[in-house]
Amino acid sequence: MENKRRALGKGLEQLFNAENLDFNQLETSIVEGAAENEITKVKLTELRSNPYQPRKVFDETALKELSDSIKENGVFQPIIVKKSIKGYEIIAGERRVKASIMAGLETIPAIIRDFTDEEMMQIALLENLQREDLNAIEEANAYKSMIDSLGITQEELSKKLGKSRSHVTNMLGLLRLSDYVQSLVLHGKISMGHARVLSKLSDNEKIESLANRIIREDLSVRTLETLVSDEGKEIEKKKPKANNRQYSYIEETLREKLGTKVTVNNHKVQISFANDEELERLLKILNVKIEE
Repeated sequence: MENKRRALGKGLEQLFNAENLDFNQLETSIVEGAAENEITKVKLTELRSNPYQPRKVFDETALKELSDSIKENGVFQPIIVKKSIKGYEIIAGERRVKASIMAGLETIPAIIRDFTDEEMMQIALLENLQREDLNAIEEANAYKSMIDSLGITQEELSKKLGKSRSHVTNMLGLLRLSDYVQSLVLHGKISMGHARVLSKLSDNEKIESLANRIIREDLSVRTLETLVSDEGKEIEKKKPKANNRQYSYIEETLREKLGTKVTVNNHKVQISFANDEELERLLKILNVKIEE
């Protein structure tokens, strides 16, 4: 048993150091490697969500469909859990748990494994990124968590997930939006397309005003782009002509590397950040150590 657990731990390490991350590979290795007597029935009342679960909003229609299937056929694949001080924490399979509760079940088949907190976070993020349609903000937070926990760059993450570098950068850019605007995206009030346009702006008051207008007037993404573009042109007309456009490529390179707005002007480099966490992330990327 101990040898098997060590092997799975090694497999997990190999998984997250691999060129491409694959949640199915991990779950298959656990399920197929489990002896029949290791699959046990766990009371649904003893389960609690993985504290690192990135998904905050679950599609009720999809859950109902899964619940109906479970009523008819049962739970085909066991969930994976970790024993905690009180009950169990769900490592993988939260949708199956929620759907089983909806189906009126009292227990669910489960495999118990002893993963570290860091491993639990990585597994939860990976399952959701590869198996579910995460909300844009949930996806962005998942990317940030993986970058921070694995200590990798945006470029490395994009390769591991099979995503384009620009997609990862654009998603992370959404986290510069205020909590209010992020909440609108999280609950489907405005789309990811709207959010991406808004994330390019720097005036938070203007961003929130436009977000409210999107909802009030049911603005399309194209209309929003036109509004922002036209307003930008008006602002540019009022500004003195900039003479530092030779630095535009440097700004773009720094934005790509840091995942935040960077301005090079008047012999100054200005790096924007939304909160203390993002500042710490930037200092880590820049390899700047602050003495306490």
